[in-house]
Amino acid sequence: MSKRYLFTSESVTEGHPDKVCDQISDTILDALLAQDPMSRVAAETVVNTGLVLVTGEVTTKADVNFVKLVREKITEIGYTDSDNGFAANSCSVLIALDEQSPDIAQGVDAAQETREQKSDEELDSIGAGDQGLMFGYACNETPELMPLPISLAHRITRQLAAVRKQGKLPYLRPDGKSQVSVAYEDGQPVGIDTILISTQHDATIEEIREPSAVRDRIQADLWEHVVLPIFADLDLKPDDDTRYLVNPTGQFVIGGPQGDAGLTGRKIIVDTYGGYSRHGGGAFSGKDPTKVDRSAAYASRYVAKNIVAAGLADKCEVQVSYAIGVARPTSILIETFGTGKVDEERLLEVVQTHFDLRPAGLIQAFDLTHLPQERGGRFYQDVAAYGHFGRADLDLPWEKTDKADALKQALSPAMAGAAG
Repeated sequence: MSKRYLFTSESVTEGHPDKVCDQISDTILDALLAQDPMSRVAAETVVNTGLVLVTGEVTTKADVNFVKLVREKITEIGYTDSDNGFAANSCSVLIALDEQSPDIAQGVDAAQETREQKSDEELDSIGAGDQGLMFGYACNETPELMPLPISLAHRITRQLAAVRKQGKLPYLRPDGKSQVSVAYEDGQPVGIDTILISTQHDATIEEIREPSAVRDRIQADLWEHVVLPIFADLDLKPDDDTRYLVNPTGQFVIGGPQGDAGLTGRKIIVDTYGGYSRHGGGAFSGKDPTKVDRSAAYASRYVAKNIVAAGLADKCEVQVSYAIGVARPTSILIETFGTGKVDEERLLEVVQTHFDLRPAGLIQAFDLTHLPQERGGRFYQDVAAYGHFGRADLDLPWEKTDKADALKQALSPAMAGAAG
């Protein structure tokens, strides 16, 4: 008997209060690394009506005008009208940054392996910035090897921001959310059950003032300019049975930091796999790559994606864990949910041969401290909205599948034996 179920994921626009915070924190990280690649950064941001607070720990040789950076980022996001309760040129910006704790720094600057003279390898020189566990995931539901629900949700929010910035729907404001429920049968997506969009908007649209008429206009415009375009290149599309919901409360005029306080790191499921895979709990934004919450989560995705790209599994989840001040992971787990073409123990052996998961190895492999010049000093801030994974619009090193052929070659005898 076939098993049918629904799975739902959400995304938020760059103007969502929590995402405003993530982008500010990562803009600060970009600016510090651009001047000093050895910067240690843990920047946290809070926003509320008329207020931005940047706090956390920073150790750097860089000289950065933090207030200017914050205002420029808010302008880019689209909060420029003080009548909306939050604007780049009128909000208060408070900076409260301390230096990184020396107790933490000593373990990062010299890993336990180096301090206790257990290793003289250069890649053992940096210890993990904290303990913790991280997960990476990949599956073959989409070309970018991401789960379909979160992929669709991100498509919607990116398009929602695009039509606002392009002036196609000028009455839209920066804050917004999407949610997509996908129907599955026997583990495969077969339909779109529900599409939900909540978007901030002007109180009136042209001559339309009645709230119900405003919502009807928004609903029709979003279907034409947001929903239909994002499904244009997909085989699976909404049908007559798909529920389509827009601003279910009736209107969404008060939004952004005026409508709700924001905080860095509160959208970790949006940042990753939409709940489709497990999450270790650590946020990404505002953290330099010695923080394995970030760099090891990127590496875990890289490993999982290469395994799926090599055809070694249809689904793959990778877990790694670390101890603070220690370079080598305390554990690595590979789970293929019964879709693996080879034994998972053998797969783990090959992964350990082809991937270096020490912090210094991750930083070196992905060049995480030297920002690409062609990106104009932008890197981390560009993944702070619309997801850190599956970003076909960005050339991200952890999204490459350059290890797939090596994995396939190393495991081809085992695959042949399993087939036999």
